[in-house]
Amino acid sequence: MSEERDDIVVLVDEDGVETEFEHLDTVELNGNEYVVLMPLIDEEGSEEADYVEEGEVVILKVDYDENGEESYVSIDDEDELDEVFEEFKARMEDEYDFFEE
Repeated sequence: MSEERDDIVVLVDEDGVETEFEHLDTVELNGNEYVVLMPLIDEEGSEEADYVEEGEVVILKVDYDENGEESYVSIDDEDELDEVFEEFKARMEDEYDFFEE
């Protein structure tokens, strides 16, 4: 029996493949909103999103269309991505162990 959770986000890629992520945090920074997600690992232990290493997070910018519907878009600017990740780390330092590369 699967447990229903309200912190699960399902993203659909350009090929129509669905991947489940756990919503870790929403960060507001410089007038923008970002979501920090971690790919869920299936019961057999293999990752559904094989392009993400274990323990890595995905950070996406929240974008709103003309109807107010939100969508998530990737961030191309490395400085912006780093700034959001640093803010996330500062907010969550008591909950997660962060390892520097």
